[in-house]
Amino acid sequence: MSVLSFALLAGALSAQVAPTPPPAAPSAEPSSDEPEIVVQATRSNRRLGDEPLRVEVLDREEIEEKILMRPGNVAMMLSETSGLRVQVTAPAIGAANIRVQGLDGRFTQLLADGLPLYGGQASSLGLLQIPPTDLGRVEVIKGAVSALYGASALGGVINLVSRRPGAAAEAEALLNATSRDGADATAYLAAPLGGGFGVSLTGGWHRQSVQDLDGDGWIDIPGYRRWTVRPRLFFEQAGGARVFATGGIMEETRTGGTLAGRIVPDGTAFALRQRSVRRDLGVVASAPLSGDLTLGFRAAGTVQDHRHRFGAVSERDRHDTLFAEASLAGGAGGTTWVGGIAWQRDDYHSRTFPAFDYRYEVPGVFAQAEHDLTPDVTLAGSARLDLHNRFDTRLSPRLSLLWKPGPWKVRASAGRGFYAPTPFVEEIEAAGLSRLEPLDGLEAETATTATFDLGYAQGAWEANATLFASDLHRPTELVAVAADRVRLVNLAGTTRIRGVETLLRWRRGAFVVTGNYVFTDAHEPDPAGAGHRWKALTPRHTAGLVAMVERAGAHRIGAELYFTGRQRLDDDPYRTRSRPYVELGLLAEKTLGAVTLFVNAENILNVRQTRYDPILRRLRAPDGRWTVDAWAPTEGFVLNGGVRLRLGPAG
Repeated sequence: MSVLSFALLAGALSAQVAPTPPPAAPSAEPSSDEPEIVVQATRSNRRLGDEPLRVEVLDREEIEEKILMRPGNVAMMLSETSGLRVQVTAPAIGAANIRVQGLDGRFTQLLADGLPLYGGQASSLGLLQIPPTDLGRVEVIKGAVSALYGASALGGVINLVSRRPGAAAEAEALLNATSRDGADATAYLAAPLGGGFGVSLTGGWHRQSVQDLDGDGWIDIPGYRRWTVRPRLFFEQAGGARVFATGGIMEETRTGGTLAGRIVPDGTAFALRQRSVRRDLGVVASAPLSGDLTLGFRAAGTVQDHRHRFGAVSERDRHDTLFAEASLAGGAGGTTWVGGIAWQRDDYHSRTFPAFDYRYEVPGVFAQAEHDLTPDVTLAGSARLDLHNRFDTRLSPRLSLLWKPGPWKVRASAGRGFYAPTPFVEEIEAAGLSRLEPLDGLEAETATTATFDLGYAQGAWEANATLFASDLHRPTELVAVAADRVRLVNLAGTTRIRGVETLLRWRRGAFVVTGNYVFTDAHEPDPAGAGHRWKALTPRHTAGLVAMVERAGAHRIGAELYFTGRQRLDDDPYRTRSRPYVELGLLAEKTLGAVTLFVNAENILNVRQTRYDPILRRLRAPDGRWTVDAWAPTEGFVLNGGVRLRLGPAG
């Protein structure tokens, strides 16, 4: 079934049910005395439950739980979201990215408060360099969102929304240590300044020592040292004008490869190093005009400097991103709309391999409208026209429908987008540019995605099921052209992904149980020209079960169980399919006034890829990698614990 057929079927199923007034039932929406979540990522300023485009939100309560499990980065928090998979892309250096519903991680746009502060294309290490300390919530949109955010959002958008200062000053500090000789220290300060102004400051220091768990001389857990600082300024005028400004700096050094005095199978030492420095600035402003009109402005700039060491080869490069957008929004009756212009420039400059330098400049115009056909039916449409300086003019449309019969929500959505290719596919980020042929004749990758979503919330029960489909046309892939040379090419054909996500949650007092299951059927063109093959590193079956009991301000105890099914493996000398595995985790937290003590056990069953096969190859791959793909955890069992101190309203 094509994606277009899938979308038409979803729309037909929605249309067959007449939008008659629903029977009286308790509302699944927040009550009037609860805070309403207004989604940022869709630009419409609608409440979460009224969005035709499905947005999944991780609230502060869920973030609080994940902070105690992995205070150093947001990877674990996102990996436990249904339909998202954090894939380790370079086990030798510890890099990972986010795959949304089976699409590769390079298609996922990572934003901070709606701004591309991690670059137009966040690197595979970017995900691991973002601490969750100051997050207020996380918004996730799955599927092509190029109609809203351009080429980098072909697979979806993850918007990290910062915490806002409250009515009184507050402070928080966290210290954490792990059984793998890792440590984290983070701090958060926030205060109102009066006159509508508020400020916050977040800082963190994180470290991990190198670990060779199987004793083969190759580092299984890369070491790192990282520090981050991020101030934020907030302003809100009584008349409705708002300004948000932020800046940040991050510096990290990572170490992998062979231990001192050890060698790889060709008899040489192979050290891996990466030093990253990222600096960014961003601003978001809005002001009401006459009538119902609102003028908006967003701008950001990011500079990332890298120094890489891949064995005997050293590479230095720089990634720059500049972004600006102006918009006008309004509404009347049951219709809201927004339109505007945007411009983004992504620069890459390599001091070592200048043949791969590029500059992408993309001016564009966009428009979105949402109309309430009835009190229970809303139709939304959006489109964006991008004038790419290298890959022609591209139109990216998206259409969504919401129907709310009582405690049910039915959504159907379909969209199209594109992605401008760069050298930085997963293998190249892992091994560097030294073996890559200069890019020539590449075409933009395009995709059509569709979803049909059925949700229910009533009393103690919440359930959701989503059918999803994607067709990725002319996907790019590395192919070997010699024993030590590779080329990036567009494959003739289409990567087809079909699947279903299901979620069931039950709440009773302080007790919450959540279960989810995801089936993904993904097939990609075979580079050998023999039809299609099962897409590598994409398990057909994944599932999770989480049970949590919590008494606010007193304690929290939880257990997690996750299953990952078999995956096809590319160019792995030890096996062609992975083994299925189960991960078990336990969390305990006790609050004593302003002090919280916590302990967390991850992967209690000690599942580790090197318990089955070596991660080090017998021969170096044509792209330069010495490691096989990571299909299972590489850290094994990890115990962490620490203390969190809160002062102010939160305490």
